[in-house]
Amino acid sequence: MIKGRIHSLETFGTVDGPGIRFVLFMQGCLLKCQYCHNPDTWALDEGKEMSLEEVLAEIEPYLNYYRTSGGGLTVSGGEPTLQAHFVKQLFTEVKKRWNLHTTLDSNGYNEGDKINDLLDVTDLVMLDLKHIDDEAHIKLTGKSNERTLKLARWLSDHDRKMWIRHVYVPGIHDREEDLLNLGRFIGSLNGVEKFEILPYHQMGVYKWEMLGKAYELEGVPSPTEEEVQRAYRLVEEGRKQVELV
Repeated sequence: MIKGRIHSLETFGTVDGPGIRFVLFMQGCLLKCQYCHNPDTWALDEGKEMSLEEVLAEIEPYLNYYRTSGGGLTVSGGEPTLQAHFVKQLFTEVKKRWNLHTTLDSNGYNEGDKINDLLDVTDLVMLDLKHIDDEAHIKLTGKSNERTLKLARWLSDHDRKMWIRHVYVPGIHDREEDLLNLGRFIGSLNGVEKFEILPYHQMGVYKWEMLGKAYELEGVPSPTEEEVQRAYRLVEEGRKQVELV
């Protein structure tokens, strides 16, 4: 029997895709983002093992909320594509049984072709682009952004729907040229239904302390509303530059 390694679940998610959603957080992530508010999801061998039927039993009591709100199932993490086979089976089953909308919340750091079957049963990809500049991305997460950008291109080339999300940390994401380049990249893609800037916060710092990990962004404040709106303006300017070409 196929099992997934689960970190946690939420039955009434309202920010993880359209409508009200069941959100399943998978265990395991290969990125080590400096601002991560769930570093307890990183370890690949932790979390709780659950079968497909056990997860489906958690979803079923709330189906009416998901259907009437235009919601569905979102699988997040950690990084859900590290358990692509399990997630693919789960998405296939919720579509077969209940015709639920499926959303994959991913950082894009995966092995490319190995997730194509999963993407075939995914209605929406919420792609978390950590940084448009590769060197800055490596410093921020420990890995290159090459795989994330490649996934975005694949989704665009195959007419798949995506939302792009971008956490904004003062001092890391405020360079004008980076924000313009982010906009230019987004503007070059098909299928982007939504772009969101997620203001950095410190709500997960206590988890770093509990795990005995040093928090490298100690003392970094959340961005002001003015900083966030400036970032939106620059990204939009970059998108328009592509549209005018």
